Amino acid sequence: MTARFAVGDRVTVRRADPPGHVRTPYYIRGKTGVVERHCGAFPNPEELAYGRDGLPATPLYRVRFRQREVWPDYAGQEADTVDIEIYEHWLEPV
Repeated sequence: MTARFAVGDRVTVRRADPPGHVRTPYYIRGKTGVVERHCGAFPNPEELAYGRDGLPATPLYRVRFRQREVWPDYAGQEADTVDIEIYEHWLEPV
């Protein structure tokens, strides 16, 4: 599968609350960040959790978020970030 996003692209994490095993942290849903790297393509862990094969492989990205945008009460430095690895089906272009 070809990666939809490139390093430097701004992306928003889908706001969704599907039942079952989900690898994307709840606190990051609806937040916007920047693709820091493409990590490769891997079987979808949300499918693997149910004994399915997880195929086709899904692109995985490391996305960087400003901590103050994730946690409004964050008291650290303005430039602090948090990086989270997120599968492509959770991401939307900005």
